[in-house]
Amino acid sequence: MQTVFNLVEFMKIAIIGYGKMGKMIEQIARDRGHEIVSIIDIDNQQDFDSEAFSSADVAIEFTNPMVAYDNYLKAFKHNVKVVSGSTGWINEHADDVKRMCGEGGQTLFWASNFSIGVAIFSAVNRYLSKIMNGFPQYSVDMEEVHHIHKLDAPSGTAITLAEDIISNLDRKDKWIKGFLINPDGTVIESNAHSENELVINSIRRGEVPGIHSVTYNSEADKITITHDAHSRKGFALGAVLAAEYTAEHSGLLTISDMFKF
Repeated sequence: MQTVFNLVEFMKIAIIGYGKMGKMIEQIARDRGHEIVSIIDIDNQQDFDSEAFSSADVAIEFTNPMVAYDNYLKAFKHNVKVVSGSTGWINEHADDVKRMCGEGGQTLFWASNFSIGVAIFSAVNRYLSKIMNGFPQYSVDMEEVHHIHKLDAPSGTAITLAEDIISNLDRKDKWIKGFLINPDGTVIESNAHSENELVINSIRRGEVPGIHSVTYNSEADKITITHDAHSRKGFALGAVLAAEYTAEHSGLLTISDMFKF
């Protein structure tokens, strides 16, 4: 397997969204020898049309589901490649993005999670689901835990993991929301589900960066795989690595393009 480190020694990077992730990405990018030419947040949207932004080799975008797609359009207007970890836009805009990154000649590297550990965990999840397809006595469910500030449930990473399971497990053909435990301890119960549905339960507490677990359970035993992020640093490093990869590639890109597991 080929790892992806230091593909590009120097890049001009624009940052879209200057929250905790944006600040961490800035520091890691500078530490890796890159130049930050533009930082765009909610109060300086006009800078999308600046010469500094247009000079960027890649823009790294971490905002929220409501504005991500518009940010892509603003970047593509200046032919700036985008790396994005924002979720929630796919249902409405996936076809448009595919068209723009195909015949339109634009470039978007999108991932629900940029952590190297999650990329490895995802590969293990896919492999395990292929094995478990031959053992129908095992039920399967998922749980994700995140900080109290996270707006969406289940997480984009959990959905991606679930879709990988569904593609390999004949007895599951869709995922559904399970229970949601809110930061105040209140519980939103899930509706009854059928055997063909993969349940994703969600918990919101404290400042948890992200925990994802997949459990296979039978009368005899239980198998659980878990990825537990210690901080957001792994996500930020992965985003910068993705930007280095994107600088030399084009089209609609994903983690599976960067890491050939």
